[in-house]
Amino acid sequence: MLVTFSTKAYADIIMFGDVAKNMLDIMGHSGAIPGALQPQQLPAALSKLQTAVASSEQAEQDPEDGEFKPGLAQRALPLINLLQAAIAADADVMWDSN
Repeated sequence: MLVTFSTKAYADIIMFGDVAKNMLDIMGHSGAIPGALQPQQLPAALSKLQTAVASSEQAEQDPEDGEFKPGLAQRALPLINLLQAAIAADADVMWDSN
C-alpha cells in the first residue's frame, strides 16, 4: 500500500504504508488512513516529528552493524517540508491510500 500526503501548499508526498503509519504515530495521530490534520494541529505534529528525527540521528551516526539503512531523518524530511509549508499557508494536511 502507498499513502499520499497532500496539502494545497506543497507537492504531494508518497510513502509506503508502513513508513507513513510510523510517521503518523510519531506525530501523535491514530494512524487511520484516510485522515487529516487541521492547521492548528500541525505545529505540534511537526514538533514531535522533528524531535524524533533529532533523537534518531544520533543513533544513525553510529550504526552497530556497519550497514547504512535509510533512517527516520531521510524518510521524514519530505513530510517535514510539507508540514512547514502547510503551517506557513494555514492549510490542512490530508492523506489517503492509493
